[in-house]
Amino acid sequence: MHTIEHWIAGGPAASVSAASSRTAPVYDPATGREQARVLLAETADVDAAVSAAAKAYETWRDSSLSQRMRVMFAFRELLARHEDELARIISAEHGKIISDARGEIVRGREVVEYACGIADALKGGYSDQYSRGVDVLSFREPLGVCAGITPFNFPAMVPLWMHPIAIATGNTFVLKPSERDPSASNLVARLYAEAGLPDGVFNVVHGDKTAVDAILDHPGISAVSFVGSTPVATYVHERGTAAGKRVQALGGAKNHAVVLPDADLDYASDQLVAAAYGSAGERCMAISVAVAVGDAAEPLVEVLERKARAVRVGPGDDPASEMGPLVTRAAQERVGGAVASAAEQGATVVVDGRDLKVEGHEEGFFTGPSLLDHVTATMDAYRTEIFGPVLAVIRVATLDEAIALINANPYGNGTALFTGDGGAARRFQRGVHVGMVGINVPVPVPMAAYSFGGWKDSLIGDSPVHGPEGVRFYTRPKVVTTRWPAGGNPAARGAAFAFPTAN
Repeated sequence: MHTIEHWIAGGPAASVSAASSRTAPVYDPATGREQARVLLAETADVDAAVSAAAKAYETWRDSSLSQRMRVMFAFRELLARHEDELARIISAEHGKIISDARGEIVRGREVVEYACGIADALKGGYSDQYSRGVDVLSFREPLGVCAGITPFNFPAMVPLWMHPIAIATGNTFVLKPSERDPSASNLVARLYAEAGLPDGVFNVVHGDKTAVDAILDHPGISAVSFVGSTPVATYVHERGTAAGKRVQALGGAKNHAVVLPDADLDYASDQLVAAAYGSAGERCMAISVAVAVGDAAEPLVEVLERKARAVRVGPGDDPASEMGPLVTRAAQERVGGAVASAAEQGATVVVDGRDLKVEGHEEGFFTGPSLLDHVTATMDAYRTEIFGPVLAVIRVATLDEAIALINANPYGNGTALFTGDGGAARRFQRGVHVGMVGINVPVPVPMAAYSFGGWKDSLIGDSPVHGPEGVRFYTRPKVVTTRWPAGGNPAARGAAFAFPTAN
């Protein structure tokens, strides 16, 4: 049994006399056994991390763009070289299958690649002779110490949406990852150090609400990025902005996939099964609702049932597994309760994943895929974010009815449409009130050069992550107006008390 420490000022926090005395268990979800303890930060630990980051910022903010990009190129290569090690760490603590863990690392690495070209994203503007003898230029400056509070479901990818952009734009960073799967963040910190990032530019503090509140209240932190549930996103946004910080706060989701009668059902069902049950449904972009339009309903449910029953559930390190366990026993119980509630409220349980036992892993946090039919918008299985391998089918008569259903939902993270009709696709993508839309793509997570963020209760405030919006979030603009008076220029002499104009 080992203890996972913070990473502050370039090394494990023991080297800076960490104040932590409380710990929490880190489980192996496949066996249900405790495999490590993680330190839970006190306010003094957060203070130490912020102090280290503030000291590092004094020089990092003045580092050249070429230096920052060299670090990012080296970091990118190290992420690729250590992909297998990082994926196995994620799988061991989260439970997802190793190939899925590799996928999140690759998607996170794409943001690092975007950060490798940060010089282009930070280009300013210049206007020569805007007024007589007056030039105007603009550029963006870093904010200072920034922080990230990230969820358990993507222990590598979601933090990588944040800190590469923050660091490449000249900020320093304090990461508070989920205490359920904390080890990935410490490996990332070590890789940054190997890439040549100066001590204190990237720091990791592990913890619970005590650490979160210390980050939100700390006067030395300029900006906070958060991904998690909507209630906590709202709390983070309100408390962080009240303390004068910029806040990115991404919340929960209820993502719909609409299937039209003309869709290729074999293709659509493959995509839906993967999007609903991949990573045991523990994705904010998972498809949890299939909206079957008209005659698509019966054949869609039939093929979904067959494919849901065929999903191979097992430990994440088994190459034969397609879906691993849930992250905790509490998550397993919550998913079971959601299926039971759906049955009580009138849904048809077509496939029941409750009480699944995996041979040799009977105490693991496993549940099988569940498929619900005849779900309505008033049922709890539709209204709540289950965050597990449960796919609910709602039947509607028309595409317009499907769009109205999606628009009435309080969440607006991601949605998808399966069709061969370009006109229907265009009507859908223009009509839905959702931030990220896929056409024959079930999980429309934007590539790194674009920004990730939903609408409505899926994004508190108005700051998406990574891409151009991420650069804007971690920097602020500065505009400089210059004049160099020449001896023979009468406009440069004498006091002028009228408001200046561009003449």
